[in-house]
Amino acid sequence: MWWFYRKGPSGFAGASTAEEVTAGIDGRGLVAVITGASRGIGRETARVLALRGVRVVMAVRDVSAGVRAKEAIQAEIRGGAELDVLELDLSSMASVRRFAAEFASLSLPLNILINNAGVMARDCTRSPDGLELHFATNHIGHFLLTNLLLENMKSACRDSGVEGRIVNVSSSGHIMTYPEGICFDKVHDPSGFNSLIAYGQSKLANILHMNELSRILKDEGVNISANTVHPGVIVTSLFRNRTIVSALMNTVGRIISRSVQQGAATTCYVAMHPQVQGITGSKYFGNCNIANTSSQAVDAELAKKLSNFSLQIVSS
Repeated sequence: MWWFYRKGPSGFAGASTAEEVTAGIDGRGLVAVITGASRGIGRETARVLALRGVRVVMAVRDVSAGVRAKEAIQAEIRGGAELDVLELDLSSMASVRRFAAEFASLSLPLNILINNAGVMARDCTRSPDGLELHFATNHIGHFLLTNLLLENMKSACRDSGVEGRIVNVSSSGHIMTYPEGICFDKVHDPSGFNSLIAYGQSKLANILHMNELSRILKDEGVNISANTVHPGVIVTSLFRNRTIVSALMNTVGRIISRSVQQGAATTCYVAMHPQVQGITGSKYFGNCNIANTSSQAVDAELAKKLSNFSLQIVSS
């Protein structure tokens, strides 16, 4: 797999690790929120950002797992690491609002928001709010979280002069969606949905979310970038509810997949590297370089329609 080691314009490749792409970067004084930070690439992202001096707030559904991850990271990093663990269930808008309130009680500025958590369910079930679960967890939860934390990020970048960065973790699976891209009429009725297609729809929504947000922030003159990344094929707990997919990942996937350390590299690169300064809007990164998306992912009208639709949901 020679292409995996071929470096792109950034100087990094698919084989680069999160530690390698952040080497020499000083994150002291910065604060980051990372969703899904108790395991997989979320945990590795939290570890590497903490290693670089960033204070990390780990937003996790399972608090006990989050505490164990926090303690393991702190035990590993010499000189200590600043980490906080707060509960967050992205499938529930009430939980997202509670998290935002708890984060506000910490009286911390927010410089980096990494919307990393995701679900790949076996069936298209409903969220506590009555939405199709993939769309609710992977998109609406992060959409609401971003909106609730955005004023803090705006204040932080104004006060510090440091660019804020928002990173959505999407997937190349965004190409596996419905012909219309987002099936708005069925988000409240998951019957008849194919779970893999529903997952792809939610990953497309992650990209469209950042595209429209970056446009809005540019128009407002706010120094916050909004970008999306594809971490690559990684054997993580994301596939635990998909028996067939999990079996494939544990056989063929072992040959083509990358490690968690490599999978977290693009997220950490976009969140921290100086090369990404000022880059925002319709930008999708893979292997720590700008990559291509589907035509639906750069549809500005679809992005605006999704944003308005999502606002209606979180406001109802």
